[in-house]
Amino acid sequence: MNQSEFAKRRKRIAKTMGKGSIAILPAAPPVTRNSDVEYRYRPDSDFYYLTGFSEPHSVCVIAPNNKHGEYLLFCRERDPQMETWTGPRAGLEDAKAFYGADDAFPINDIDNILPRLLENCDRIYYTLGHDATFDQRVIGWVQQIKKQSRAGIKTPREFIALEHLLHEMRLFKSPAEIAVMRKAAKISAQAHIRAMKTCKPGLNECEIEAEILHHFNCNACTEAYPSIVGGGANGCILHYIENNRPLNEGDLLLIDAGAETQCYASDITRTFPVNGRFNNAQKDIYNVVLDAQLAAIEQVKPGNYWNAPHDAAVKSLTKGLIKLGLLKGTLSQLIKNKAYSRFYMHRTGHWLGMDVHDVGDYKLDNRWRLLEPGMVLTVEPGLYIPAGSRKVAKRWWNIGIRIEDDVLVTKNGHEVLSKHAPKTVVDIETMMASNETS
Repeated sequence: MNQSEFAKRRKRIAKTMGKGSIAILPAAPPVTRNSDVEYRYRPDSDFYYLTGFSEPHSVCVIAPNNKHGEYLLFCRERDPQMETWTGPRAGLEDAKAFYGADDAFPINDIDNILPRLLENCDRIYYTLGHDATFDQRVIGWVQQIKKQSRAGIKTPREFIALEHLLHEMRLFKSPAEIAVMRKAAKISAQAHIRAMKTCKPGLNECEIEAEILHHFNCNACTEAYPSIVGGGANGCILHYIENNRPLNEGDLLLIDAGAETQCYASDITRTFPVNGRFNNAQKDIYNVVLDAQLAAIEQVKPGNYWNAPHDAAVKSLTKGLIKLGLLKGTLSQLIKNKAYSRFYMHRTGHWLGMDVHDVGDYKLDNRWRLLEPGMVLTVEPGLYIPAGSRKVAKRWWNIGIRIEDDVLVTKNGHEVLSKHAPKTVVDIETMMASNETS
């Protein structure tokens, strides 16, 4: 993504903050996996959203109308010896020349420089609670200024959560963000197709997961979240991530996997038969879920409430369950009593963006917010019928189906970003059969 995109975001938030304000946003700290091994570093989404800077041990400062520049970046200096071990650093010069900082300072000097920037500010935009250690440093800087009040130095009077401004901005995707998300969704769809083409009885869930990760890595992507690859009964476990069981003849395989590129996520779920052919019971349940998903997607358009897709999915699923004899009663009463929740216990979607469960309020003034162009959400109804389900015929047992797509709200309706992943019974069976004959 071009650096001008990040510059526009910084200017927008600086304008919203106004004079007399300062925003402080630290990068995510590295996290230890075990012993002296760290997890692969992934920038904090809010920090990256404003900076495009992906190094740890960094702090972004936005100070509107500051004579030294509105955008200041504290980061590590160049260090040839350390870079031999851990790779190149941007350093102070590239922080300015490439990443657009008006000025850059060594991160080790922050305790001397930042308190001076806070002097005589009215408001500090900073989100408490994400990093307790850094919280204490910010509080310490403010207390340090308080001690100088007799010298006429004014202490900031107000703390405001920076995430309140940032997360509303992040909810609406720019054309550049949408282009990146289309790419992530297309790569993810290709990975799901690869899984369908590879799958056959006797393989292990982990082998299918490996195919997905291989495709992500070959396209310079990472996982947006731990992949769910659940065969048979495991497809009825919503957040199953063990991915280590054999795939059996006659079972379904539910895969919830999405690629991340440039810190933007995709999130796609497909369910298909391990042997390439749905049996009658699987097909019946699958089509109920697919009908519900299509009905929900039709509700994704400007002016509709956030909850409209969920309401449409619930109504369609309940109708389908009545038709199959899995629920008995009137449609309205079953919906009112949430009888469907026995088989469908989650909501139909969530915001999608830099985080797979992205930021943004779902309600405003205690009412579901209206959908607007630029928002991206998932649409993912499902039905889950584990073995032993009370008063449910055995032919339905261990059928777990979820179908999930990434959907952009457009000016006139919606765009399914993940449209390249097959999802009708015919398309899935055709895709899997084509591999057998090739």
